[in-house]
Amino acid sequence: MAPIGEKKGVLERLSGGEVVIGDGGFVFALEKRGYVKAGPWTPEAAAEHPEAVRQLHREFLRAGSNVMQTFTFYASDDKLENRGNKLSFTGQQINEAACDLAREVANEGDALVAGGVSQTPSYLSCKSEDEVKAIFKKQLDVFIKKDVDFLIAEYFEHVEEAVWAVQVLKATGKPVAANLCIGPEGDMHGVSPAECAVQLVRAGADIIGVNCHFDPMTCVKTVKMMKEGVEKAGLKSHYMVQPLAYHTPDCNCQGFIDLPEFPFALEPRILTRWDMQLYAREAYKAGIRYIGGCCGFEPYHIRALAEELAPERGLLPAASEKHGLWATGLEMHTKPWVRARARRDYWENLKPASGRPKCASLSTPDSWGVTQGHTELIQQKEATTQDQLRPLFEKAKH
Repeated sequence: MAPIGEKKGVLERLSGGEVVIGDGGFVFALEKRGYVKAGPWTPEAAAEHPEAVRQLHREFLRAGSNVMQTFTFYASDDKLENRGNKLSFTGQQINEAACDLAREVANEGDALVAGGVSQTPSYLSCKSEDEVKAIFKKQLDVFIKKDVDFLIAEYFEHVEEAVWAVQVLKATGKPVAANLCIGPEGDMHGVSPAECAVQLVRAGADIIGVNCHFDPMTCVKTVKMMKEGVEKAGLKSHYMVQPLAYHTPDCNCQGFIDLPEFPFALEPRILTRWDMQLYAREAYKAGIRYIGGCCGFEPYHIRALAEELAPERGLLPAASEKHGLWATGLEMHTKPWVRARARRDYWENLKPASGRPKCASLSTPDSWGVTQGHTELIQQKEATTQDQLRPLFEKAKH
């Protein structure tokens, strides 16, 4: 049942100093559960397996999320058809189903619905500004029809494409957030975080920040750089951050997709809930008020954010009732040495072991140095052939 009364919009909440807790990473969580194909990372599960998407939304809501972001990541027609990906549903059907699921669950609590668009294969293939904007516009038609509460342009490696997306989204009159998947080195064409931020604000974004590709502390550092750029330019904005749930100290400009562990061996890098509480506090201290997660974030990670910021928010999430705040539930354990761990300082100061005696502490990222404008990155509708794969396998050996 929907709560009584009108919900405050995202800008009203942020302008009032409230903390907005985002949700977590749908494609990675649902891939692990068997509903998303690794590689395309497209969200057809919204139409194929709505019960799985609905349940994940519900778990994030219960963990403390204020925003149900539509599961529309990579849901543009050019991406859905990329590399021979064969689907039973159209982009419109997927986007509409995702909007309905997000709204259904948002109405179960004090959550808003955010319609999201992301980078396109067409941009990587050097298509024109008009062609790329037409792709965003097609997705946008569904979001307007379904009357989402605000819009997010997320996961953009190039600020130019993100600016194009913001310009399309801004024309709706709805609040617009824009996230780049960049680190302190800037976007893939070398534009600094500060300059990226200024361009996004001038394009019309109300909220700016970063998501994905890097760990929480790297992302917080990057948003700080963006904030400094905006303030130096005499502009104003709200700020958000939705990082990975993985440690990435060895990543370069491209982020975690360059790591040899991507995407099937990242588990040793996963952040604990105590790491998440530290992240939430650092983000808040940096002046960021929209705090969430991306790939690797499970509901228990979001709950950790909500628990850490409970004093500022004035409430705890429902998901805190069972386990007890900050491990107090361990007071009931049968073993005395486990009962002795029923305190926050124990877990905050623990240095978890990997359990892998020969595990390397860091990796050497793959650094192929290709991005938009390189012929190797031209996208296609046909399936990748063995002849196309062979030279890639050979290159990867060296």
